[in-house]
Amino acid sequence: MNVAVRLVAGGAGLALELVVLDAAVRTFLLPRVANVRLSRALARVIGGVFDLMTSPRRSYPTRDRILSLYPSIMLLSYQALWLGLSVIAFALGFVALGAPDPARAVALSGSSLFTLGTSHTTGAGQAALGFVEAGVGLTLLALLIAFIPTLYAAFQRREISVSRLSVRAGIPATPWGILEIARSVASYERLDELWREWEQWFIEVGETHTTLTILNFYRSPTPDQTWIGAATAVLDAAALFNAAVDETPSPTAGLCIRSGWLNLRRLADYFHVPYPVAPDRTMPISIARADFDAVLERLTRSGIAIVPDREAAWWDFVGWRVNYDAIVEALLERFTCPRTDWHTASGQPLLRRSNERGR
Repeated sequence: MNVAVRLVAGGAGLALELVVLDAAVRTFLLPRVANVRLSRALARVIGGVFDLMTSPRRSYPTRDRILSLYPSIMLLSYQALWLGLSVIAFALGFVALGAPDPARAVALSGSSLFTLGTSHTTGAGQAALGFVEAGVGLTLLALLIAFIPTLYAAFQRREISVSRLSVRAGIPATPWGILEIARSVASYERLDELWREWEQWFIEVGETHTTLTILNFYRSPTPDQTWIGAATAVLDAAALFNAAVDETPSPTAGLCIRSGWLNLRRLADYFHVPYPVAPDRTMPISIARADFDAVLERLTRSGIAIVPDREAAWWDFVGWRVNYDAIVEALLERFTCPRTDWHTASGQPLLRRSNERGR
């Protein structure tokens, strides 16, 4: 090969490998939000395949089971893509250093990247390049191995609170369930513990799910209790308590809601979800007034005292909900999570007091 071809091959190989290393570092190591074009392009391709397999015509349990495989396949696809591109990049390098033909260059590259030793280099230049490629291959594999424990530790922390919520809200979690169970054990004052726990939960999710973005696609172990659905139930319960329950409004509940919408905005920004920057209670929300009134009637029947002015309660609730309404509705759709159907609340069985001895 002439010198010009070898120089072009070497430059192209170096540029391609720099793209691969940049994607690997910013995807696995950079502790902040990063727009990695190579990773996003692959995610769109894999996501398109999963979209075809999870048609809305299929039942939710089937779709949930298929989508649970998405993040694991995505991680393996990242690794396969980076290793495959590295083989091509270093093959171009071997061409630049005198490999007689492309087939020989690919054989040298594959043997070096996976440290197989099946092909032998000739000359100091090719030997040095082979050592460099072996180091790159081991580094790419080590990145994935080291990344998985960090990923699953963050996943576990997220899911502990989601699982714990089933004690306070049932499965699936509902905002009226949280209030009814609190009333059933005469523990309104213990709700502040729940608000504080989820205030911290939102902060951690806002941090981990924008730096380790694949975490967003890890589905909760229980299909009916999703992490986005649980978060929405907690926010709605806090909004209902402060707006409609005839008790002193809880500042802790208000801080939980604020923590929720501030940190969910970070996810919305990453996934390009539109939301009102300066929301106010005149904006529409996804919950109908009739459904809100039906929930208040249910709470009344379960023994929870509701404020006399239902109109004021509605507008207070809207004032809270409008801060996160557009975001949670879009994220529920984005991650294929079932919504809490407020319309069916009146038909669900009531939760009675559970801490009274029989007579």
